[in-house]
Amino acid sequence: MSDSNLFSALRAAFPQDLDTAAVETDADMVYSWRDLDRATAMLANLLRALNLPEGSRIAVQVEKSVEAMMLYLATLRAGYVFLPLNTAYQSVEIEYFIGNAEPAVVVCTGKNFGWVSKIAFKAGTRHVFTLDDDRTGSLLERASHHSDRHEVAVKAADDLAAIVYTSGTTGRSKGAMLTHGNLLSNAQVLKDYWGWVSGDVLIHALPIFHVHGLFVAIHGALLNGSKMIWFGKFDPKGVIRRMPEATVFMGVPTLYVRMLAEPGLTRDVARHMRLFISGSAPLLIETFNEWQTRTGHTILERYGMSETIMLTSNPYDAKDGERRGGTVGFPLPGVGVRVRGEDGREVPTGEIGDIQVTGPNVFKGYWRMPEKTREEFTDDGWFNTGDVGRIDERGYVTIVGRSKDLIISGGYNVYPAEVEGYINDMPGVAESALVGVPHPDFGEVGVAVVIAKPGVPLDGEAIMARLKAQLANFKIPKRCFVVKELPRNSMGKVQKNLLREQHKQLFG
Repeated sequence: MSDSNLFSALRAAFPQDLDTAAVETDADMVYSWRDLDRATAMLANLLRALNLPEGSRIAVQVEKSVEAMMLYLATLRAGYVFLPLNTAYQSVEIEYFIGNAEPAVVVCTGKNFGWVSKIAFKAGTRHVFTLDDDRTGSLLERASHHSDRHEVAVKAADDLAAIVYTSGTTGRSKGAMLTHGNLLSNAQVLKDYWGWVSGDVLIHALPIFHVHGLFVAIHGALLNGSKMIWFGKFDPKGVIRRMPEATVFMGVPTLYVRMLAEPGLTRDVARHMRLFISGSAPLLIETFNEWQTRTGHTILERYGMSETIMLTSNPYDAKDGERRGGTVGFPLPGVGVRVRGEDGREVPTGEIGDIQVTGPNVFKGYWRMPEKTREEFTDDGWFNTGDVGRIDERGYVTIVGRSKDLIISGGYNVYPAEVEGYINDMPGVAESALVGVPHPDFGEVGVAVVIAKPGVPLDGEAIMARLKAQLANFKIPKRCFVVKELPRNSMGKVQKNLLREQHKQLFG
């Protein structure tokens, strides 16, 4: 069979001069392309020497480091399946993931070795290594004894490359199975669509245990033979300081908000930049506009998920249309996006419904959950994203929320994103979240939780009174709380499940 190993495609894109810089870290370390090639070979040889069964999973819960990225690449190179785990996960969660995925190898930080190895060995994992972000640990120690030459494992496009567990805001986390073909097709489409050119330099300031930092950012740079400026942890001042040496930045909305709080963010410092991309959570229109004013750059917002990698994007090239704040742009080339009503029929242009997608980027299914996989695909093979949105007459896609966040109050559908939009536009409001809680009369009602801008006194009753002048009565939240902060996951997404839990007894 022809080789479709994603690593082969990434390796083929390395520049001819392997001694140039591939990664520069915030700790002043420089890794050349040759370093990447040799280190991934040694790590791949170590994995191969363990005589693991074909298709073995390599589960990894470590702090961000260039060596952790090399381990990911080495796993692809050796033909195994990479399983990244969020560094925030605690023992109960890790027990579930290891029990569910049955990895052959687990790699964790030195400080967690005691409890992680106990869980892993109990579940039947044979090999547990450590890897820390200061280039120490048993993994590198063992790999150093192996050859720095390695023949890349031949893989078919349909072979598994990674399993990414969804954040599981409802029920158990599900392992999305992504193939070499899913990842490579998406990376190639984005390379063209986002206008990657020779000489581009990426600032990498995202975590690498999820799709955005691990796949979209790393594949983007490697497939273009582009240098990365690497931050172990996001540092707003540090990122701004490196902008004159870079051209591309990918972030979540929180990172843009934190950079806007820095006086050092100016048009001058950003003038060499080509593209700022945002995703993983909704970008407030205020952040979008303020970034444009401060830097002269228009953030490109896009939409993706663990199961599909990237689906839509605002245009990079002005000839394809403008970048519209509040939207996630157009379906990417080769990706189908449609909006369906509850009856499964296509809804009229501009109407809200369930977003369904198809394309070479769409995952193979959920790991060991055939029924769940069947449930999430339509009879004609489209994937139900679980997101609710609309497509306007120009083709721009707007996400209005998750279907599970939909509030059905007295038989009427309330879309939280719509109500949040009105609240966020009010003077003094920094951000808001609307959740549905049980109610004896209406079945379910909305409760708004609002953060005020620094130094602005806000009143929940006054916010509800203003909403009454703007929206139908069934959309008005029954209570509104002003709080200091909203609960978030590591990607900056608001954890509405925690808010629902907190307020579920409000109406008895």
